Amino acid sequence: MLRKEFMASDIKQSFLESGNGDEFVLFIHGNGSSSLFWKQLMQSIPEKYTCIAPDLRGYGETEAVPAEAKNSFGDFVKDLVGLMKAQNASKFHVVSHSLGGGISWELVCTVPDSILSVTMVNPASPFGFGGTKNENGELTFPDAAGSGGGIVNPDFVKLLEKQDRTESNISSPLNVMNAFYWNPDFKPHNTEELLDSLLSMKVGNSFYPGDHTASPNFPFVAPGKYGQLNCAAPFGKAENVEKLLKLEHKPPILWIRGGKDQIVSNTSMFDTSTHGITGFIPEYPGEEICPQQPMVDQTRFVLKNYQSQGGKYKEVLYEESGHSPFLEEPERFLSELMNWFSIN
Repeated sequence: MLRKEFMASDIKQSFLESGNGDEFVLFIHGNGSSSLFWKQLMQSIPEKYTCIAPDLRGYGETEAVPAEAKNSFGDFVKDLVGLMKAQNASKFHVVSHSLGGGISWELVCTVPDSILSVTMVNPASPFGFGGTKNENGELTFPDAAGSGGGIVNPDFVKLLEKQDRTESNISSPLNVMNAFYWNPDFKPHNTEELLDSLLSMKVGNSFYPGDHTASPNFPFVAPGKYGQLNCAAPFGKAENVEKLLKLEHKPPILWIRGGKDQIVSNTSMFDTSTHGITGFIPEYPGEEICPQQPMVDQTRFVLKNYQSQGGKYKEVLYEESGHSPFLEEPERFLSELMNWFSIN
């Protein structure tokens, strides 16, 4: 496996590469991580595939260039399209995780004819992360309060800035990773490397968590202009869903989700309404006004519509896995992935 750098889409991108075949696979990591999260899986994939796992802008070793929320995930998509074009990968499979799944919804809309298949692992809802209700992604409030850069635990951000590697604070990066990135009963063999990956994320108003604006609506913050969580806010997402459903060529989608996922869930522990229900955030207006985002139901709603309009999808549940089934059940995941590639 090689670490490479390449100027593509006017940004210096760092990526891991393995294999040397004519069939390409693009891996898109999630938030609070980097290409290193794919390293173990890539080492197991047959050499007949050329695997490309970039660090997204604001993560890992890629040049730190802010993403603008007005473009939704468009800046990330532009980078990925430019990188794959530079590798002469005219067609490729996509494997995405979490926030990377949110990006892959828009990647499919942008270059559908280039994509052989898509595998989404606990992807962000196609309607974004936070700020929506109901399976059809209706905005909870017009300003998308409850999404964007203001919904993050500030103690976690401070400890990220300090590059804290301890377990002394409940909000430390290591504790958050072990509590939420996978089923807490699971212990990765490469925890230190995965922590390195998390700590490589750029922090600040232009990156993570991004800026935010005040809101009169619960939890009294709305999205700002820069950073990945503002790009993940619901603005523009419903329009992208419309584009997805109208595509003439619809790449087949494999949706893998962990039954014990606490991040992308109908009862997400990262949903501000969850914290309102528990009393952690005061002045909660109640579930009738501000319900939890049904993230899983929203993804299923869109994929069923995708299928009804000529697309193909398959949902697979890993009952005992949390947010990262490819780390928690690697042999099963690899088998599932290789079979998906072979039939598509």
